[in-house]
Amino acid sequence: MDVSILGASGDCGREIVSQLVALGALMPTERLQLVGRSTGRSGQILYGLCSDLSDAYAEKAPVLDVALAPEEIVADVIVMAAGATVSGELTSRAQLAEVNLAIFETYAQAIAQHGYGHEVLLIVTNPVELAVEVFSRHLGRHRVIGVGAYSDSLRFRREIAADLGIRRQLVQGFIVGEHGEGMVPLWSTVQIHGMTSGELREARRWLQRQRSVSQFPQEVAQEKQVVMALLKQGKIPQAYSYVDSLPPDLRVVVKPFVTHMSGAKTIAATANVTVDLVQNLLEGREIVVSGQVQLDGEFYGLRTPFGVPIVVTPKGWTQVVPLQLWAEEADLVQEMAAQINRLQEALQRG
Repeated sequence: MDVSILGASGDCGREIVSQLVALGALMPTERLQLVGRSTGRSGQILYGLCSDLSDAYAEKAPVLDVALAPEEIVADVIVMAAGATVSGELTSRAQLAEVNLAIFETYAQAIAQHGYGHEVLLIVTNPVELAVEVFSRHLGRHRVIGVGAYSDSLRFRREIAADLGIRRQLVQGFIVGEHGEGMVPLWSTVQIHGMTSGELREARRWLQRQRSVSQFPQEVAQEKQVVMALLKQGKIPQAYSYVDSLPPDLRVVVKPFVTHMSGAKTIAATANVTVDLVQNLLEGREIVVSGQVQLDGEFYGLRTPFGVPIVVTPKGWTQVVPLQLWAEEADLVQEMAAQINRLQEALQRG
């Protein structure tokens, strides 16, 4: 199978390419296509990157190819990492959506017109939900998966494990919704290997700190204001220390925000989960992950791009995993879905 990385010269795209080659995820006879633009320095960087990677990993590097036009994209698995990111004057998802919408449309139309017809698209670029909607419209929704909810769910499990002093692999649990402030932590799905039902109830209660799921969006907004005040004073260590004092679900949202505002960004973490999903596709595994997909009523009647637990195969996602949510979780899911729909409708109106 061949893999194509759109936006391979950007920070995140370049990290994804480097990790794929370093891990030997593709065989030497398979192709890794680096896609950029014919204008600017993108093309020069990509040819140089191919040369550097070939020198570093000569014994196991796949065939490295550069494409500088959307119609040249050819692969079985395509990672969408092209587009603007939060920086400078672009500080909100709405602003990102306005800038990246045209980029999403351009690549989606090109792949639909010139592709094989069976490519699986993994969406990294934000807003993930908007990209999922655009690519699903052109390519079919079961071939398009946003990695945001997968990343958020892994963070959720890691933060829970850290508080309990155990390995992340012993924790199960999903985050659904938007990859951003509109995410919904599903405490009802949290399972901890080796605990009885009574011990699990006590652990959940302790981890949640007697808080209500319905208040999560307000808590996120409040805590971001606190850390922003610290960041404006240049108090990076104090900001991280404060975040570490928060409950696990709040840390999932606020900690990446602090990392990004510190100037480090979350490139390595994002690339790692993307590469993990690519490897599963290449190896033909069937797995359950939380990912953004275009829903058509499969999850609590939603018909919007939304992060949910899905079954993923080498051909794309096949079904949504049914969950019995707590009542307040179900209400918040509906609220966050309505919020995503409002943004989509505003973009359609221009």
